[in-house]
Amino acid sequence: MTRFRIDLGYRGTDFHGWAKQPGLRTVQSSLEAGLTRITRAEVATVVAGRTDAGVHARRQVVHIDLPTAGIEKLIGKSSRSAEAALLSRLRGVLTVDGTDDIVIHAVSEVPEDFDARFSALWRTYQYRLADRRSFIDPLLTPVTPRHKGELDVEAMTEAAHEAQGLHDFLPFCKPREGATTIRTLHELDVDRDQEAVITIDLRADAFCHHMVRALVGGLIKVGSGTWPVTRPAELLAEADAGIDSDVPMFVTPAHGLVLTEVGYPEAEFYASRAAQTMARRTQY
Repeated sequence: MTRFRIDLGYRGTDFHGWAKQPGLRTVQSSLEAGLTRITRAEVATVVAGRTDAGVHARRQVVHIDLPTAGIEKLIGKSSRSAEAALLSRLRGVLTVDGTDDIVIHAVSEVPEDFDARFSALWRTYQYRLADRRSFIDPLLTPVTPRHKGELDVEAMTEAAHEAQGLHDFLPFCKPREGATTIRTLHELDVDRDQEAVITIDLRADAFCHHMVRALVGGLIKVGSGTWPVTRPAELLAEADAGIDSDVPMFVTPAHGLVLTEVGYPEAEFYASRAAQTMARRTQY
């Protein structure tokens, strides 16, 4: 078996998320169908980070394992490398129906200890949000939710900085059975771009389910004056202490969220990083 890394992006509007679901169009099912078509074998993908329905990705990463027979069928009689053949043919089958909502950026052969999910050091996301001050670009409205009033970005920035660090993000996560909600949030920055659209950038070792959109929702509550600046950090402190605050999450619309990048260590550290990631996280 030979392992390949596939770098791709997608517009999530018409997908029911990343993960395969019976009878629904998802990114994973579309990608794996394309891989099966060009290799004539079932191919399973492992992704860096699953995205929900409607969420987009500029730079997502997956890995696949192909047997020698599958690679030979892929290359055929051409003199191309396996990477070049996989890149070209996968791009071809994914646009055969005239759609372009999955884009393959690059394909590379990687060591067998590379794991798209567990070898990752961090993921970054960006959320775009327009309020009353923002210029509404008609070309970007499909990926920019609107807030009716004007938000206090300075207050949101202060609250965002206080929420960074190693915490139990249970107040801002939909927990999965048997999984921890402890994460390290390296960056949480709020700004306005040149058209006064609010951009919220996040970088963490990993994100639990709904974590990004719930954190953005909390910052919107701060920016609108519904919550004091200190409230997000207080909720995290309570969770860190094992106190269930039982505050309902405000999860923002999916179409404003984009996975922007996934970071990895040097190749010699793939295995050790994967082992570290798979170990259950604690705060101590």
